[in-house]
Amino acid sequence: MSSIHEECGIFGIYSQKKETIADQVYYGLYSLQHRGQEGCGIAVCDDGVIVSHKDIGLVGDVFTKQILSELPQGNIAVGHVRYSTTGGNDRRNCQPIVVNHRKGRMAIAHNGNISNASALRDDLELSGAIFHTTSDTETIAYIITKMRLKLPSIEEAVSAAMDIIEGAFSLVIMSPT
Repeated sequence: MSSIHEECGIFGIYSQKKETIADQVYYGLYSLQHRGQEGCGIAVCDDGVIVSHKDIGLVGDVFTKQILSELPQGNIAVGHVRYSTTGGNDRRNCQPIVVNHRKGRMAIAHNGNISNASALRDDLELSGAIFHTTSDTETIAYIITKMRLKLPSIEEAVSAAMDIIEGAFSLVIMSPT
């Protein structure tokens, strides 16, 4: 008999006004802690600048009052609690992953399995991509970024990436806007 296990938890929030939004994401992640206890992270968008903090450990240990107070106010934020299905238990594999590229910034967190991740990663590496993690999330980020360089909006880039990525997964993605 196989044991039941959870696979990560993702959380995103948008507010009409600038506020201490990281606190709200903290409580969202705290309530999702059962989905992953290996690591966690929060990324906040403050007037187009994405600031993040992530580390190995439980939500309450990683996000002390001091760390939460150092995250800026903003109106968009995403968070993640990690249960690794791919990639090792390493701080670099904690999410959200923040990407800076020619057409802007993006923070992404994901839950699920990408069935063609290995093939996509191989293709990306052969075209010059340099990976910093062993997480499938970085592969997703590269595919979305590749589409974003060709398309006029992040929404169109995400849509095009979904035609390439196979599997069962959920994403929260934050752009500066």
